[in-house]
Amino acid sequence: MEDATAHSGQTYLAAVNGPAAGGGYELALACEEILLVDDNSSAVSLPEVPLLGVLPGTGGLTRVTDKRKVRKDRADVLATRPEGVRGRQAVEWKLVDAVVPKRQWDEKVAERAAAAAARSSRPADGRGIALGPLQRTDTADGLWYRHVEARFERGLGIVEITVHGPEGHVPDTVARVHELGADFWPLAVSRELDDLVLRLRTNELELGTWVIRTRGDVEDALAFERVVAEHSRDDWLVNEIRHYFKRVLKRLDVTPRSLVALVEPGSCFAGALLELALACDRQYMLDGLREDDDQEGEPAQIVLSESNFGTFPMGNGIARLASRFHGDADHVAKLRQETGRRLDAADAVELGLVTEAYDDIDWDDEIRIMLEERAALSPDALTGMEANHRFVGPETMETRIFGRLTAWQNWIFVRPNASGPEGALRRYGTGRRADFDRRRV
Repeated sequence: MEDATAHSGQTYLAAVNGPAAGGGYELALACEEILLVDDNSSAVSLPEVPLLGVLPGTGGLTRVTDKRKVRKDRADVLATRPEGVRGRQAVEWKLVDAVVPKRQWDEKVAERAAAAAARSSRPADGRGIALGPLQRTDTADGLWYRHVEARFERGLGIVEITVHGPEGHVPDTVARVHELGADFWPLAVSRELDDLVLRLRTNELELGTWVIRTRGDVEDALAFERVVAEHSRDDWLVNEIRHYFKRVLKRLDVTPRSLVALVEPGSCFAGALLELALACDRQYMLDGLREDDDQEGEPAQIVLSESNFGTFPMGNGIARLASRFHGDADHVAKLRQETGRRLDAADAVELGLVTEAYDDIDWDDEIRIMLEERAALSPDALTGMEANHRFVGPETMETRIFGRLTAWQNWIFVRPNASGPEGALRRYGTGRRADFDRRRV
Protein backbone atom coordinates (compact mmCIF):
# COMPACT_ATOMS: atom_id res chain seq x y z
CA MET A 1 0.00 0.00 0.00
CA GLU A 2 2.74 2.45 0.92
CA ASP A 3 4.77 1.63 -2.18
CA ALA A 4 1.68 2.08 -4.35
CA THR A 5 1.12 5.49 -2.75
CA ALA A 6 4.71 6.49 -3.53
CA HIS A 7 4.93 5.13 -7.08
CA SER A 8 1.55 4.07 -8.48
CA GLY A 9 -0.67 7.12 -8.09
CA GLN A 10 -2.81 5.47 -5.42
CA THR A 11 -3.75 6.96 -2.06
CA TYR A 12 -5.17 4.98 0.84
CA LEU A 13 -7.44 6.75 3.33
CA ALA A 14 -8.42 5.18 6.66
CA ALA A 15 -11.87 6.22 7.87
CA VAL A 16 -11.97 4.99 11.48
CA ASN A 17 -15.54 5.05 12.80
CA GLY A 18 -15.11 2.61 15.66
CA PRO A 19 -12.32 1.02 17.68
CA ALA A 20 -9.18 0.43 15.58
CA ALA A 21 -7.22 -1.91 17.83
CA GLY A 22 -4.10 -3.92 17.04
CA GLY A 23 -4.25 -5.11 13.44
CA GLY A 24 -7.08 -2.69 12.72
CA TYR A 25 -4.91 0.29 13.65
CA GLU A 26 -1.94 -1.21 11.81
CA LEU A 27 -4.02 -1.24 8.64
CA ALA A 28 -4.82 2.43 9.25
CA LEU A 29 -1.13 3.18 9.85
CA ALA A 30 -0.30 1.83 6.40
CA CYS A 31 -2.63 4.43 4.90
CA GLU A 32 -1.55 7.91 3.87
CA GLU A 33 -4.21 9.63 5.95
CA ILE A 34 -6.26 8.65 9.01
CA LEU A 35 -9.61 10.21 9.96
CA LEU A 36 -11.21 9.37 13.31
CA VAL A 37 -14.85 9.95 14.17
CA ASP A 38 -15.29 12.09 17.29
CA ASP A 39 -17.99 10.16 19.17
CA ASN A 40 -16.38 9.78 22.62
CA SER A 41 -15.89 6.04 22.10
CA SER A 42 -13.93 5.44 18.87
CA ALA A 43 -10.20 5.10 19.56
CA VAL A 44 -6.94 3.84 18.12
CA SER A 45 -4.81 1.39 20.10
CA LEU A 46 -2.01 -1.17 19.96
CA PRO A 47 -2.97 -3.33 22.97
CA GLU A 48 -0.91 -6.44 22.25
CA VAL A 49 1.72 -5.78 24.94
CA PRO A 50 -0.68 -5.36 27.92
CA LEU A 51 -3.35 -7.81 26.76
CA LEU A 52 -1.47 -10.59 24.97
CA GLY A 53 2.15 -10.32 26.07
CA VAL A 54 3.35 -10.00 22.46
CA LEU A 55 4.30 -7.21 20.04
CA PRO A 56 2.04 -5.38 17.59
CA GLY A 57 2.73 -7.30 14.39
CA THR A 58 4.24 -6.24 11.08
CA GLY A 59 5.08 -2.71 11.97
CA GLY A 60 2.64 -1.16 14.41
CA LEU A 61 5.38 0.05 16.72
CA THR A 62 7.64 1.24 13.91
CA ARG A 63 5.08 3.09 11.81
CA VAL A 64 3.93 5.05 14.85
CA THR A 65 7.42 6.48 15.42
CA ASP A 66 9.02 6.42 11.97
CA LYS A 67 6.08 7.25 9.75
CA ARG A 68 3.77 9.31 11.93
CA LYS A 69 6.66 10.82 13.95
CA VAL A 70 4.98 10.18 17.31
CA ARG A 71 7.18 11.10 20.26
CA LYS A 72 8.74 7.99 21.78
CA ASP A 73 7.33 8.58 25.27
CA ARG A 74 3.83 8.93 23.85
CA ALA A 75 4.39 5.84 21.71
CA ASP A 76 5.33 4.00 24.91
CA VAL A 77 2.10 5.12 26.58
CA LEU A 78 0.03 4.09 23.54
CA ALA A 79 1.58 0.61 23.38
CA THR A 80 0.90 -0.07 27.08
CA ARG A 81 -2.58 1.51 27.35
CA PRO A 82 -5.20 -1.13 26.42
CA GLU A 83 -8.01 1.41 25.88
CA GLY A 84 -5.98 3.45 23.41
CA VAL A 85 -6.28 7.14 22.55
CA ARG A 86 -9.32 8.97 21.18
CA GLY A 87 -10.51 12.37 20.01
CA ARG A 88 -8.33 15.45 19.95
CA GLN A 89 -5.59 13.79 21.97
CA ALA A 90 -5.12 11.34 19.10
CA VAL A 91 -4.60 14.31 16.76
CA GLU A 92 -2.27 16.09 19.19
CA TRP A 93 -0.17 12.94 19.51
CA LYS A 94 -0.12 12.54 15.67
CA LEU A 95 -1.84 9.16 15.89
CA VAL A 96 -4.49 10.35 13.43
CA ASP A 97 -4.68 13.33 11.07
CA ALA A 98 -8.09 14.67 12.02
CA VAL A 99 -11.15 14.00 14.13
CA VAL A 100 -14.54 14.62 12.56
CA PRO A 101 -17.88 15.16 14.32
CA LYS A 102 -20.25 12.28 13.79
CA ARG A 103 -22.84 14.44 12.00
CA GLN A 104 -20.24 15.51 9.39
CA TRP A 105 -18.60 12.12 9.01
CA ASP A 106 -19.84 10.95 5.60
CA GLU A 107 -19.39 14.38 4.04
CA LYS A 108 -15.83 14.91 5.30
CA VAL A 109 -14.66 11.42 4.35
CA ALA A 110 -16.04 11.90 0.84
CA GLU A 111 -14.30 15.29 0.57
CA ARG A 112 -10.93 13.87 1.60
CA ALA A 113 -11.28 10.92 -0.76
CA ALA A 114 -12.19 13.18 -3.69
CA ALA A 115 -9.22 15.44 -2.96
CA ALA A 116 -6.87 12.46 -2.91
CA ALA A 117 -8.27 11.14 -6.19
CA ALA A 118 -7.79 14.55 -7.81
CA ARG A 119 -4.09 14.49 -6.92
CA SER A 120 -3.49 11.09 -8.54
CA SER A 121 -1.00 10.84 -11.38
CA ARG A 122 -3.10 8.18 -13.07
CA PRO A 123 -4.87 9.16 -16.32
CA ALA A 124 -8.53 9.98 -15.80
CA ASP A 125 -9.43 8.17 -19.02
CA GLY A 126 -7.14 5.18 -18.49
CA ARG A 127 -8.54 1.73 -19.17
CA GLY A 128 -7.45 -1.23 -17.09
CA ILE A 129 -6.60 -4.74 -18.23
CA ALA A 130 -8.17 -8.04 -17.21
CA LEU A 131 -6.16 -10.27 -14.89
CA GLY A 132 -7.61 -13.73 -15.35
CA PRO A 133 -6.96 -16.71 -13.07
CA LEU A 134 -3.41 -18.02 -13.17
CA GLN A 135 -2.84 -21.26 -15.04
CA ARG A 136 -1.40 -23.36 -12.23
CA THR A 137 -1.10 -27.11 -11.71
CA ASP A 138 -0.73 -28.29 -8.10
CA THR A 139 0.60 -31.74 -7.26
CA ALA A 140 2.29 -33.33 -4.27
CA ASP A 141 5.56 -32.99 -6.16
CA GLY A 142 5.40 -29.35 -7.16
CA LEU A 143 3.70 -26.38 -8.75
CA TRP A 144 3.67 -25.63 -12.47
CA TYR A 145 2.75 -22.35 -14.20
CA ARG A 146 3.22 -21.13 -17.77
CA HIS A 147 6.59 -19.48 -17.08
CA VAL A 148 7.58 -20.77 -13.62
CA GLU A 149 7.88 -24.24 -12.15
CA ALA A 150 8.77 -25.58 -8.72
CA ARG A 151 9.75 -29.22 -8.07
CA PHE A 152 9.80 -30.50 -4.51
CA GLU A 153 12.60 -32.69 -3.13
CA ARG A 154 10.93 -33.37 0.20
CA GLY A 155 13.56 -35.77 1.47
CA LEU A 156 16.19 -33.04 1.15
CA GLY A 157 13.93 -30.13 2.12
CA ILE A 158 14.56 -28.45 -1.25
CA VAL A 159 12.45 -26.66 -3.86
CA GLU A 160 13.92 -26.54 -7.38
CA ILE A 161 12.50 -23.35 -8.93
CA THR A 162 12.94 -22.59 -12.64
CA VAL A 163 11.90 -19.29 -14.22
CA HIS A 164 11.54 -19.46 -17.99
CA GLY A 165 12.44 -16.43 -20.07
CA PRO A 166 10.20 -14.91 -22.74
CA GLU A 167 9.39 -16.49 -26.07
CA GLY A 168 7.88 -14.88 -29.13
CA HIS A 169 7.85 -11.37 -30.53
CA VAL A 170 8.77 -8.37 -28.44
CA PRO A 171 5.96 -5.75 -28.48
CA ASP A 172 7.20 -2.65 -30.29
CA THR A 173 4.57 -0.19 -29.03
CA VAL A 174 2.80 0.64 -25.78
CA ALA A 175 -0.50 -0.11 -27.51
CA ARG A 176 0.70 -3.64 -28.14
CA VAL A 177 1.66 -4.03 -24.47
CA HIS A 178 -1.89 -3.05 -23.51
CA GLU A 179 -3.28 -5.51 -26.05
CA LEU A 180 -1.22 -8.32 -24.56
CA GLY A 181 -2.33 -7.32 -21.09
CA ALA A 182 -1.85 -10.17 -18.62
CA ASP A 183 0.03 -12.14 -21.32
CA PHE A 184 2.83 -9.55 -21.49
CA TRP A 185 5.74 -11.67 -20.24
CA PRO A 186 7.11 -9.33 -17.52
CA LEU A 187 3.63 -9.10 -15.96
CA ALA A 188 2.83 -12.78 -16.42
CA VAL A 189 6.08 -13.98 -14.83
CA SER A 190 5.73 -11.48 -11.96
CA ARG A 191 2.25 -12.74 -11.12
CA GLU A 192 3.38 -16.36 -11.19
CA LEU A 193 6.46 -15.72 -9.06
CA ASP A 194 4.36 -13.79 -6.56
CA ASP A 195 1.86 -16.63 -6.30
CA LEU A 196 4.61 -19.24 -6.01
CA VAL A 197 6.49 -17.42 -3.25
CA LEU A 198 3.35 -16.96 -1.17
CA ARG A 199 2.19 -20.56 -1.61
CA LEU A 200 5.58 -22.00 -0.71
CA ARG A 201 5.99 -19.72 2.29
CA THR A 202 2.54 -20.59 3.63
CA ASN A 203 2.13 -24.24 2.75
CA GLU A 204 5.61 -25.78 2.54
CA LEU A 205 7.31 -24.91 5.82
CA GLU A 206 9.78 -27.82 5.76
CA LEU A 207 11.13 -27.03 2.30
CA GLY A 208 13.77 -24.74 3.72
CA THR A 209 16.10 -24.31 0.73
CA TRP A 210 15.01 -22.83 -2.59
CA VAL A 211 17.30 -23.45 -5.57
CA ILE A 212 16.59 -20.90 -8.29
CA ARG A 213 17.42 -21.35 -11.98
CA THR A 214 16.44 -19.57 -15.18
CA ARG A 215 16.05 -20.97 -18.70
CA GLY A 216 15.86 -18.97 -21.90
CA ASP A 217 17.59 -16.62 -24.28
CA VAL A 218 19.54 -13.74 -22.76
CA GLU A 219 18.80 -11.34 -25.61
CA ASP A 220 15.05 -12.01 -25.46
CA ALA A 221 15.01 -11.29 -21.74
CA LEU A 222 16.91 -8.04 -22.26
CA ALA A 223 14.63 -7.02 -25.16
CA PHE A 224 11.51 -7.22 -22.97
CA GLU A 225 13.34 -5.36 -20.24
CA ARG A 226 14.11 -2.51 -22.66
CA VAL A 227 10.40 -2.16 -23.47
CA VAL A 228 9.63 -1.68 -19.78
CA ALA A 229 12.53 0.74 -19.29
CA GLU A 230 11.55 2.83 -22.32
CA HIS A 231 7.88 3.28 -21.47
CA SER A 232 7.64 3.07 -17.66
CA ARG A 233 7.88 6.85 -17.30
CA ASP A 234 5.08 7.70 -19.72
CA ASP A 235 2.61 4.81 -19.43
CA TRP A 236 0.75 3.88 -16.27
CA LEU A 237 0.51 0.16 -17.07
CA VAL A 238 4.19 -0.31 -17.89
CA ASN A 239 5.08 1.68 -14.77
CA GLU A 240 2.86 -0.55 -12.67
CA ILE A 241 4.43 -3.71 -14.13
CA ARG A 242 7.91 -2.43 -13.27
CA HIS A 243 6.92 -1.72 -9.67
CA TYR A 244 5.07 -5.02 -9.40
CA PHE A 245 8.24 -6.93 -10.29
CA LYS A 246 10.12 -4.79 -7.78
CA ARG A 247 7.62 -5.74 -5.07
CA VAL A 248 7.92 -9.44 -5.93
CA LEU A 249 11.69 -9.22 -5.57
CA LYS A 250 11.26 -7.48 -2.22
CA ARG A 251 8.93 -10.27 -1.14
CA LEU A 252 11.71 -12.71 -2.00
CA ASP A 253 14.16 -10.64 0.06
CA VAL A 254 12.05 -11.15 3.19
CA THR A 255 11.31 -14.83 2.60
CA PRO A 256 12.56 -16.97 5.53
CA ARG A 257 14.20 -19.63 3.38
CA SER A 258 17.76 -20.26 2.21
CA LEU A 259 17.99 -18.99 -1.37
CA VAL A 260 20.59 -20.40 -3.77
CA ALA A 261 21.00 -19.44 -7.45
CA LEU A 262 22.53 -21.88 -9.94
CA VAL A 263 23.83 -20.33 -13.19
CA GLU A 264 24.21 -23.01 -15.86
CA PRO A 265 24.38 -23.19 -19.66
CA GLY A 266 20.98 -22.14 -21.02
CA SER A 267 20.35 -19.72 -18.14
CA CYS A 268 19.12 -16.20 -18.79
CA PHE A 269 20.24 -14.41 -15.64
CA ALA A 270 20.41 -11.04 -17.37
CA GLY A 271 19.27 -7.61 -16.22
CA ALA A 272 16.01 -7.86 -14.32
CA LEU A 273 16.25 -11.66 -14.09
CA LEU A 274 19.76 -11.33 -12.66
CA GLU A 275 18.06 -9.66 -9.69
CA LEU A 276 16.66 -13.10 -8.80
CA ALA A 277 20.22 -14.38 -8.37
CA LEU A 278 21.35 -11.25 -6.52
CA ALA A 279 18.44 -11.71 -4.08
CA CYS A 280 19.82 -15.14 -3.16
CA ASP A 281 22.11 -15.85 -0.24
CA ARG A 282 24.60 -17.61 -2.53
CA GLN A 283 25.23 -17.89 -6.27
CA TYR A 284 27.07 -20.76 -8.00
CA MET A 285 28.08 -20.81 -11.67
CA LEU A 286 29.08 -23.71 -13.90
CA ASP A 287 32.43 -22.99 -15.57
CA GLY A 288 32.26 -24.24 -19.14
CA LEU A 289 29.93 -26.90 -20.51
CA ARG A 290 28.73 -30.22 -19.17
CA GLU A 291 30.00 -33.32 -20.92
CA ASP A 292 26.50 -34.10 -22.19
CA ASP A 293 25.80 -30.51 -23.39
CA ASP A 294 25.88 -29.51 -27.04
CA GLN A 295 29.59 -28.71 -27.34
CA GLU A 296 28.80 -26.05 -29.91
CA GLY A 297 26.57 -24.27 -27.42
CA GLU A 298 27.54 -21.39 -25.18
CA PRO A 299 28.71 -21.79 -21.57
CA ALA A 300 26.84 -20.14 -18.73
CA GLN A 301 26.80 -16.33 -18.88
CA ILE A 302 25.32 -13.45 -16.94
CA VAL A 303 24.67 -9.92 -18.17
CA LEU A 304 24.40 -6.70 -16.19
CA SER A 305 22.02 -3.97 -17.34
CA GLU A 306 21.03 -0.53 -16.08
CA SER A 307 18.19 -2.16 -14.14
CA ASN A 308 20.74 -3.70 -11.75
CA PHE A 309 21.79 -0.26 -10.51
CA GLY A 310 18.64 0.99 -8.82
CA THR A 311 15.55 0.18 -10.89
CA PHE A 312 14.46 -2.47 -8.37
CA PRO A 313 15.66 -1.24 -4.95
CA MET A 314 15.53 -3.39 -1.84
CA GLY A 315 13.72 -2.40 1.32
CA ASN A 316 16.85 -0.55 2.45
CA GLY A 317 16.40 1.81 -0.50
CA ILE A 318 19.47 0.72 -2.46
CA ALA A 319 20.14 -1.72 -5.29
CA ARG A 320 21.06 -5.35 -4.61
CA LEU A 321 24.46 -4.75 -6.19
CA ALA A 322 25.03 -1.81 -3.85
CA SER A 323 23.99 -4.02 -0.94
CA ARG A 324 26.28 -6.82 -2.13
CA PHE A 325 29.25 -4.44 -2.29
CA HIS A 326 28.22 -2.23 0.60
CA GLY A 327 30.72 0.56 1.20
CA ASP A 328 32.59 -0.10 -2.06
CA ALA A 329 31.18 2.48 -4.45
CA ASP A 330 34.25 2.19 -6.67
CA HIS A 331 33.55 -1.46 -7.36
CA VAL A 332 29.90 -0.73 -8.15
CA ALA A 333 31.09 1.96 -10.59
CA LYS A 334 33.42 -0.61 -12.16
CA LEU A 335 30.52 -3.02 -12.56
CA ARG A 336 28.50 -0.33 -14.34
CA GLN A 337 31.23 -0.25 -16.99
CA GLU A 338 30.56 -3.94 -17.61
CA THR A 339 26.91 -3.29 -18.49
CA GLY A 340 25.83 -5.24 -21.55
CA ARG A 341 28.88 -7.52 -21.70
CA ARG A 342 28.39 -11.26 -21.51
CA LEU A 343 30.28 -12.40 -18.44
CA ASP A 344 31.47 -15.99 -18.20
CA ALA A 345 32.31 -17.83 -14.99
CA ALA A 346 35.85 -16.47 -14.73
CA ASP A 347 34.58 -12.89 -15.21
CA ALA A 348 31.78 -13.39 -12.69
CA VAL A 349 34.18 -14.71 -10.03
CA GLU A 350 36.67 -11.91 -10.62
CA LEU A 351 33.93 -9.28 -10.37
CA GLY A 352 32.44 -10.86 -7.24
CA LEU A 353 29.07 -11.58 -8.84
CA VAL A 354 28.98 -15.26 -7.84
CA THR A 355 30.04 -17.13 -4.72
CA GLU A 356 31.93 -19.90 -6.51
CA ALA A 357 32.37 -21.38 -9.99
CA TYR A 358 32.97 -25.09 -10.57
CA ASP A 359 33.71 -27.07 -13.71
CA ASP A 360 31.68 -30.05 -14.87
CA ILE A 361 33.85 -32.54 -12.95
CA ASP A 362 33.15 -30.94 -9.57
CA TRP A 363 29.75 -29.30 -10.15
CA ASP A 364 27.34 -32.02 -9.04
CA ASP A 365 29.32 -33.04 -5.95
CA GLU A 366 30.01 -29.49 -4.76
CA ILE A 367 26.37 -28.42 -5.14
CA ARG A 368 25.14 -31.60 -3.43
CA ILE A 369 27.50 -31.15 -0.47
CA MET A 370 26.56 -27.48 -0.11
CA LEU A 371 22.83 -28.26 -0.07
CA GLU A 372 23.26 -31.14 2.39
CA GLU A 373 25.29 -28.94 4.74
CA ARG A 374 22.60 -26.27 4.60
CA ALA A 375 19.87 -28.76 5.41
CA ALA A 376 21.76 -29.90 8.52
CA LEU A 377 21.70 -26.44 10.15
CA SER A 378 19.07 -25.01 12.50
CA PRO A 379 16.23 -23.45 10.46
CA ASP A 380 15.67 -20.85 13.19
CA ALA A 381 19.32 -19.80 13.26
CA LEU A 382 19.38 -19.64 9.45
CA THR A 383 16.32 -17.39 9.34
CA GLY A 384 17.91 -14.90 11.73
CA MET A 385 21.28 -15.05 9.99
CA GLU A 386 19.89 -14.63 6.50
CA ALA A 387 17.70 -11.68 7.44
CA ASN A 388 20.66 -9.95 9.02
CA HIS A 389 22.96 -10.52 6.04
CA ARG A 390 20.43 -9.51 3.39
CA PHE A 391 19.71 -6.07 4.82
CA VAL A 392 23.03 -4.29 5.03
CA GLY A 393 23.61 -0.56 4.94
CA PRO A 394 21.00 2.05 5.77
CA GLU A 395 18.17 1.05 8.06
CA THR A 396 14.74 2.15 6.87
CA MET A 397 11.24 1.83 8.23
CA GLU A 398 10.75 -1.09 5.87
CA THR A 399 13.86 -3.00 6.96
CA ARG A 400 13.07 -2.36 10.61
CA ILE A 401 9.62 -3.86 10.12
CA PHE A 402 10.35 -6.77 7.80
CA GLY A 403 14.02 -7.43 8.44
CA ARG A 404 13.99 -7.02 12.22
CA LEU A 405 10.65 -6.55 13.99
CA THR A 406 8.91 -9.48 12.31
CA ALA A 407 11.55 -11.88 13.59
CA TRP A 408 11.38 -10.47 17.12
CA GLN A 409 7.60 -10.61 17.09
CA ASN A 410 7.53 -14.25 16.02
CA TRP A 411 10.18 -15.16 18.60
CA ILE A 412 8.18 -13.51 21.38
CA PHE A 413 5.05 -15.37 20.24
CA VAL A 414 6.62 -18.75 21.01
CA ARG A 415 8.05 -17.77 24.41
CA PRO A 416 6.28 -19.20 27.51
CA ASN A 417 5.16 -15.73 28.67
CA ALA A 418 3.02 -15.56 25.55
CA SER A 419 2.07 -19.08 24.51
CA GLY A 420 3.01 -21.18 27.54
CA PRO A 421 0.26 -22.82 29.62
CA GLU A 422 0.11 -19.78 31.93
CA GLY A 423 1.01 -17.21 29.27
CA ALA A 424 -0.99 -14.19 28.18
CA LEU A 425 -2.21 -15.71 24.89
CA ARG A 426 -3.51 -18.82 26.66
CA ARG A 427 -5.27 -16.86 29.41
CA TYR A 428 -6.66 -14.03 27.32
CA GLY A 429 -10.45 -13.93 27.68
CA THR A 430 -10.52 -16.24 30.70
CA GLY A 431 -10.52 -13.47 33.31
CA ARG A 432 -7.24 -14.80 34.75
CA ARG A 433 -4.04 -12.80 34.61
CA ALA A 434 -0.95 -14.26 32.96
CA ASP A 435 1.76 -15.61 35.21
CA PHE A 436 4.95 -14.11 33.77
CA ASP A 437 8.50 -15.31 34.25
CA ARG A 438 9.98 -11.93 35.25
CA ARG A 439 13.52 -12.66 34.11
CA ARG A 440 14.67 -10.49 31.20
CA VAL A 441 16.47 -12.48 28.52
